[in-house]
Amino acid sequence: MNESTARSHVKPGPSRRGFLVAAGLTVAGTALATAQGRAGAEPARAPVAGAFRVPVEDVRHTRTWMAWPDSTAIWSGGSLGGVQADIALIARTIAKYEPVIMCANSASAARARSMCGSSVTVLGSIPVDDCWARDTGPVFRTDGAGGLDAVGLNFNGWGGRQTHGKDALVAERIAAYAGVPFTRAGFVGEGGAVEQDGAGTLMATRSSLLNGNRNPGMKQGDLDDAMCDAYGASEVIWFDGVYGQDITDDHVDATSRFLAEGEALVQMPLASDNDAYAKDARQQHRVLTASTTATGRPMDVMKLQGPDYDRIRSTDPDFLASYANYYLCNGAVVCGQFGDAAADAAAKGVLARLHPGRTVEQLNIDRLGAGGGGIHCVTQQQPVP
Repeated sequence: MNESTARSHVKPGPSRRGFLVAAGLTVAGTALATAQGRAGAEPARAPVAGAFRVPVEDVRHTRTWMAWPDSTAIWSGGSLGGVQADIALIARTIAKYEPVIMCANSASAARARSMCGSSVTVLGSIPVDDCWARDTGPVFRTDGAGGLDAVGLNFNGWGGRQTHGKDALVAERIAAYAGVPFTRAGFVGEGGAVEQDGAGTLMATRSSLLNGNRNPGMKQGDLDDAMCDAYGASEVIWFDGVYGQDITDDHVDATSRFLAEGEALVQMPLASDNDAYAKDARQQHRVLTASTTATGRPMDVMKLQGPDYDRIRSTDPDFLASYANYYLCNGAVVCGQFGDAAADAAAKGVLARLHPGRTVEQLNIDRLGAGGGGIHCVTQQQPVP
């Protein structure tokens, strides 16, 4: 369960949390931390030459990691089979371009192999609670000299909202399987909560990370330091975000993405939309437009128009229709399409222009979207060292 928050023109209320309430798996939310002002009040630290850092996502990958859902408690009401079909479709599509390893519980590995096909490697030795590999998997880092390591973000079930005994161990177990050194970050978070440009700049929402359910009592400056240490960065661009409306508390990667140093995109709502997420998207665009990178470069911010929720296929009030939640793999951009034909085509065209030389694979992932997630949410890249 990763980034369920770039929606516009949608009824207020919880997204993936709605699934968890039905399953009886949520816990009472802890007190939310208060926003503490823009990052950048202190001088940005200088990057260390040769140090490990998380690269921008368009670098070449060794493989993609995914996770196979099998819990009828989490995916209740008969939704599990459809979500599994969407996960298998995503895995098969990515496997046309690069290797995919699917982590699965041993009891469901055979079903995963049957649905994913022979092009996907299913690994029954890394058990999982759910499918959100972006949040549970390790964040891989490179040093520019052939080195690779991994960082775990201390996954705690999005602030204790879902059972996560297995998922809390996924990052370390994947790193061990990949044979790379593993360390734990100095903060609690999820991969979908942080975007990096690979050149020293991060972006994130306060609502997700500066939050008592992840990092109680942590001040923004301390969180800046911990995030920069983990990602090999020197500056964080903060957005306010949206507290308590979905299980992720507004992950940034459903709304805003880095393309390169000084280049970003924001999925924008319709002009007529004025719900919390529409306001959030506009605020993210304003902040990014006024920001500079860690090296002082002004941000060039592209707009990616979101769909009209009255024209998409799904009528689920918690549906996530995020084009911005796409995944880059070797030679392809894998993104969602939601049934608003004009918006789907326009988004495909924009992504093709922004990522020249890559095939745009647009997939119907409506069952996953009804769970409040997207393609970036369920994938984690392992870059080539």
